[in-house]
Amino acid sequence: MAITINIYYSGTNGNARKFAEEMISSGIVDKIRAEEGNLKYEYFFPMNDNETVLLIDSWENQKALDIHHKSPMMEKIIDLREKYDLHMRVERYVSAEPDNSTDEKYIRK
Repeated sequence: MAITINIYYSGTNGNARKFAEEMISSGIVDKIRAEEGNLKYEYFFPMNDNETVLLIDSWENQKALDIHHKSPMMEKIIDLREKYDLHMRVERYVSAEPDNSTDEKYIRK
């Protein structure tokens, strides 16, 4: 049962984008992606809001997420959020076994 967390980082003066750029350039993102149980760690930029960055963060299970939260990367992430004075809105989703049979005709592969 995978856990996906959407984190919307918002700031001013382009700080959310600067935060994401520093997360990538500092190597933190690569380290997180290499953690056992990480399924996805990707930043996206909403077209209608230049001051927000969306992080889609997905983990195999709660145990993997708990280990990540105790990792040294979390302190670095917190420090960068403070540096860029970001605020967060968080959505959490737990996956169920997918049944895409009724959706297949709408999915172009």
